[in-house]
Amino acid sequence: MGVLPDPPDPGPGEVLVRLRASGVCGSDMHTFSEGAVAGTEADYPCVLGHEPSGEVVAVGRDVADLAPGAKVAVEPFIVRAECEFTRTGRQNLALANEFMGREIPGALREYAVLPRRNLIQIPDGMSFGDAAFVEPLAVLLHSYELADLRMGEAVAVVGTGPIGLIAVALAKLAGASVIVAADRIEHRLDRARKLGADVAVNVDKDSPVDAVMDLTGCGAHVVIDGAGKSESINNSLACLRPGGRLVIVGIPSESAIPINLWTALDREARIHVQKRSNGNDHEALELLKRGQIRSQDIISHRFAIDQGQEAFEMMAAYREGVIKPLIEW
Repeated sequence: MGVLPDPPDPGPGEVLVRLRASGVCGSDMHTFSEGAVAGTEADYPCVLGHEPSGEVVAVGRDVADLAPGAKVAVEPFIVRAECEFTRTGRQNLALANEFMGREIPGALREYAVLPRRNLIQIPDGMSFGDAAFVEPLAVLLHSYELADLRMGEAVAVVGTGPIGLIAVALAKLAGASVIVAADRIEHRLDRARKLGADVAVNVDKDSPVDAVMDLTGCGAHVVIDGAGKSESINNSLACLRPGGRLVIVGIPSESAIPINLWTALDREARIHVQKRSNGNDHEALELLKRGQIRSQDIISHRFAIDQGQEAFEMMAAYREGVIKPLIEW
C-alpha cells in the first residue's frame, strides 16, 4: 500500500485541512466495485472519498476569514480556472477542474491542501459527521433546482439509496402533495416511509408506475432517478405526467443503456442529467443547522478509517440494513 507524501504548506488562497470524516457515496462504490465511474478509470493506488469535513490547520496568504481550529465542510469539486460557465453561475460545469477521488486524492486521508473557496465554516457545536453530510445534501438541492419543484406537486423517487432517501426527505420538506418511493431493498423502503413517502413500492413485487398513477391520476410532476439503470430510468419516464420533469442523479455503469424515448416523447418530458451540486452547500448547511434535514436519518453505520474496507464491503453487499456508512478518524 502506498503512503501519501506530507502535504505542502498552503499557498496564497489555500488552506491546510486535517480531514476528520467522509461519507461513502454511490459513485465511490462504482470505483470500488467496477474500477471506474462514469467512464473515468481509477489509477492505482486510488484514494476515494468526496464528502469530507475537517478542521483548519494552517492558512495561506490572502486567507483572512479562517483560522486554525475552525471546523469546515469541503466542496470536493475544485475549479482551477475561470471560464464562461463559472462566470454564468454554473461552476459545476467548469472546464478546468479536479475532483477529489479522481484527478486528485480523495478524502480518506489525513491532510489536504484546498482552495479557501471550497471550504464552508460550520458551527463549533456541529459534528464532523453532520458536516460531511453537506455535500450529498447539496447534490439533491441542485436536483430540485433542475426539477423546478413547486409546493403541492407530486414526486416519485426511483432508487432509494442515500441519494434517493435525501430526495424523499427534501420532497416532504418542500411540501410535495404525494411522494412515491421505489426500490427492491426492503430496509431502504422502510426508511423512505419514515422520511415521508406516502407509498414505498418494492419493484420486484409491484409496479411503481401503477402506484404513481393510482395516487395521482396522470403521473408525477417530478421524478428523481437515483439508480441510473435502464430499468429505473424507464420506470421513471413512465411515472411522469405530461409535461413532467425527470432528473437523473444515479450514475449508470455503462455509457449506453436502452431508454424508451417514445414514452418521453408522449409526455413531452423534460429530462435533466445532473452533474454534482452547483453552489448549494450554504443552503445545505442551513437545513442541517435548523434540523430540517438530519444526517442521522441517512447515515446508518460509522467506521474508523482503519475499518474502511469493511465499510465499503458492507455497502456493496447491502448488509446489516446499511443505508450510508460514515468513516471517521
